Amino acid sequence: MQPTPARSLRYPWYVVSMLMLAYVSSFIDRQILSLLVGPIKRDMGLSDTEVSLLMGLSFALFYTLLGVPIGRWADRGNRRNIIVLGISVWSLMTAACGAVNTYGQFFLARIGVGVGEATLSPAAYSMLSDYFPKEKLATAISVYSAGIFLGAGLAVLIGAALISMGGQPQRVDLPLIGEVFSWQLLFFYIGFPGLLISLLIRLTVREPARTGLMRTADGTASQLQFREAMALIGQKKAAFLGVTLGITFVSMVSYAASSWVPTFFVRTFGWSTGQAGLLYGSLVTVFSTAGIITGGRTADWLTRKGYTDGKLRVGVIASSAILLTAFFPLLNDPRLVALVLIVPCFFCAFPLGAASAAIQEMMPNQARAFASAVYFLILNLIALGVGPTLVALCTDYLFGDESAITYSLALVSALGSLLGLIFYLRSLRAFRESVASGPALAI
Repeated sequence: MQPTPARSLRYPWYVVSMLMLAYVSSFIDRQILSLLVGPIKRDMGLSDTEVSLLMGLSFALFYTLLGVPIGRWADRGNRRNIIVLGISVWSLMTAACGAVNTYGQFFLARIGVGVGEATLSPAAYSMLSDYFPKEKLATAISVYSAGIFLGAGLAVLIGAALISMGGQPQRVDLPLIGEVFSWQLLFFYIGFPGLLISLLIRLTVREPARTGLMRTADGTASQLQFREAMALIGQKKAAFLGVTLGITFVSMVSYAASSWVPTFFVRTFGWSTGQAGLLYGSLVTVFSTAGIITGGRTADWLTRKGYTDGKLRVGVIASSAILLTAFFPLLNDPRLVALVLIVPCFFCAFPLGAASAAIQEMMPNQARAFASAVYFLILNLIALGVGPTLVALCTDYLFGDESAITYSLALVSALGSLLGLIFYLRSLRAFRESVASGPALAI
């Protein structure tokens, strides 16, 4: 895709803003549980591990497994319409969490949220790769991906503002639904607005023409079979896995923190849920959003300067910074914790857009959404599926004390950032060779 004048990118940037709005909605729906750990445990009689499964595995399992066939669908079908359908599904299933009565129902509703959200990023990445030249793609994907941190931060801020509960469980009687706990009302408040976003994208976003297609000898676009798409990823295996595992372990730190930092402040410093939510939500909204956009711009700047591995160098910088500040939960002054926490908030976000753009750069158009889905399969099974639960398992079984969440968070932060750094460093050469050889070739 050849560079185009800045003016011609006005509409593509509008598309970025719409897709980012959808991503914000998805992460509000996904992260609101991090503020509800106390009420959910109290009212449904759950352990830390059971709550962590609602935050992680229930969502991640189908989000990741269905992402692969959805990615194949997005490489062949209308990506805009797939996204519209997905937003509608996850919004309705989020609202359904407001009507559940049992743990099993809650778990199934969270699976439904994951099914809907599996449609968004593989299709969005592929669309943006057709809207933007490669030297601006990391920035575009980073701005879109800022929705992760805006959504996660806003989820905590919205929850802190809306939750006003006393020491005892409160029940609310709703028409047609019956009695629910008061905290369940949040799922209605954050779920239904997603339907409006779905309608807005359907009416104003256009499916772009596909570029960078692999073609047969007679010039027609190739139609890849599943086996062929997997073989294309296999051609770039060392670079693909290096990028994917590097960002996966950095993201594991991010998901663990998003799920448990508010609870850490409550248990360790005796803060109220609202205080903890306001602080952490503000840090994520401001510094993680700044981090991901800065990381994308840095990666594009390094690429323009001739560093073909620039999209991975930002990962090396980020994982190093996170590792150096993994001790933040062990500090005994909440103000100092908040100050140091700025660093992992910023750098957990720093490499995300660049890593996603690196995957797009390696693949031809017919395999971009599929490659993104495989990337998310690995990333979310480990980062989202394991990260929050690993903290809980350490607290429940390694240390056996709720107050030991300080050690659990520090341990997972150090482990994740160290593994991220190792994989990023090991993949630099492979990625340079991948870029030099061009996109994966036809089988």
